[in-house]
Amino acid sequence: MRDLEASNRRMTELLRDLTTGEGTRPSILEGVTLMRTDRPIPRMPVLYEPGIVIVGQGQKRGYLGDKVYTYDPHNYLVLSVPMPFECEAEIDPNGPFLAVAIRIEVAVLGELLMKMDRRPPANGEYQPSGMFSTPLDLALSEATVRLLESLTSPVDARVLGPQIMREITYRVLCGEHGGSLRALIALNGHLHQIQRSLDRMHASYSTALDVASLAESAGMSVSAFHHSFKAVTATSPLQYLKTIRLHKARMFMVQEGMGASSAAVRVGYESTSQFSREFKRFFGATPLDEAARVRTVLGLESSAVARIE
Repeated sequence: MRDLEASNRRMTELLRDLTTGEGTRPSILEGVTLMRTDRPIPRMPVLYEPGIVIVGQGQKRGYLGDKVYTYDPHNYLVLSVPMPFECEAEIDPNGPFLAVAIRIEVAVLGELLMKMDRRPPANGEYQPSGMFSTPLDLALSEATVRLLESLTSPVDARVLGPQIMREITYRVLCGEHGGSLRALIALNGHLHQIQRSLDRMHASYSTALDVASLAESAGMSVSAFHHSFKAVTATSPLQYLKTIRLHKARMFMVQEGMGASSAAVRVGYESTSQFSREFKRFFGATPLDEAARVRTVLGLESSAVARIE
């Protein structure tokens, strides 16, 4: 336990040095994002990309359906698919919430499984889950420390960083819930089929998409698709698509300074008034007020807002 605590102290020290301000920003290594929150954040909607979130200090709780996922210095979070959910942050008495997010690459998962001589689970062998939290062990903590240390040098980041990211993915695959990641590349598994649909929704969110066409592209009946989609994401396909559009609209308003009407059109809404109503219902504030709030929280003027909050 003392070794894990020492590793956590080093992780926190590195995260303090690497985070230059509040918010979520890319590091010098592609696929690695640094997270810092200086004040408590009440429960609010967020959208996370597939990744592994490892915390040095502070605590966040994610709410998806009727489940609560805690990620803190003792537990890490894994998302195997892009996942909208609700999240709140608590600040440690010693300082801000500090964490690092490592992107999950499906190609790396497949290569690792081949070398591990582990087959993807067959249908029904593993209950698909798009999100889980699990206790952090020493091996994963130490690998994360080495990754953060590599970020202090551009050369180390380029040479050593990708291999350490690969090791971190391997450690998660070996963990208690590694089956969720293995299911990602199961060619006939429901999670893989839902992943294809999610990719399409994220790539074409501004176009007209219906459940029937999504189910057909996934090779499933409408009822089976709806059931499997909700099992993975804890929401319906149409509600998920609406969530993507609203998050994208907020991003455009913050990043590009768009007004509500322009953002609404950009993400596929035909009615600005409908967009404003649904935006306020979802985020609890008008588009203008929410964009201003995000800029204030992240200390931004013209810089970009990251998608993981």
